[in-house]
Amino acid sequence: MSKAIINPWQWQDKIGFVQGIKITKPQQWMICAGQTAMNELGEPQYANDILKQINLALDNLEVVLAGAGMLLKDVVRLSYYTTDLNAFHQASDSLKTRLENSQCYATATLLEVKSLAFPELMVEFEATAVLTEA
Repeated sequence: MSKAIINPWQWQDKIGFVQGIKITKPQQWMICAGQTAMNELGEPQYANDILKQINLALDNLEVVLAGAGMLLKDVVRLSYYTTDLNAFHQASDSLKTRLENSQCYATATLLEVKSLAFPELMVEFEATAVLTEA
């Protein structure tokens, strides 16, 4: 029951992700749907403000994880989808800081997409989390 970060290089450290995570005998897996800047009524929030959308999407991800007794630090895979790659990069320092403060060191993929489920949405996070402790 362990989780080991595999980083054959160091360049990814400044961006805030890891190259691989080796998981031995996990206790629980959690596969999360894409989380966006939606309120509890399913209404998109913060049109044209990617930083606020990133923070709300992470808040929503934390709520989903908490439902399974997990935290951001248990996330081993994060896929980032954005409709504006330049805006995402401009806001990425805040994202990196929040993930580091949560001890979330996940593998990651970043993709720019034409659109998300609602036209107001600029970012979506899809996550996989693993508990390695009982």
